[in-house]
Amino acid sequence: MANMSLPPEERNLTPDQVEALDMRRRRGSMLLTLAGMFTIIAVLLTCWVGQDLQYAPGFSRPMTYYFLVACGIVVAALISGLYLRRGAPEIH
Repeated sequence: MANMSLPPEERNLTPDQVEALDMRRRRGSMLLTLAGMFTIIAVLLTCWVGQDLQYAPGFSRPMTYYFLVACGIVVAALISGLYLRRGAPEIH
């Protein structure tokens, strides 16, 4: 008998399909962890971004650029991690 605590579409999967589902969810968890780590880095970078914007001449603002890159990584990893954890199919 199928496990009734699982969603209906996951109750009758073959072992290979279960393995692929677990791998996709692990990859989603890894991306969510990566997003959390880069969130911490981005929060730490905010300590220097204000000073960088205030005192750096011209477009020479490396901390601001590092902060924007870290925020971009956070958004991309968060969205793709949530997408993979929810059960979207992976593209091989």
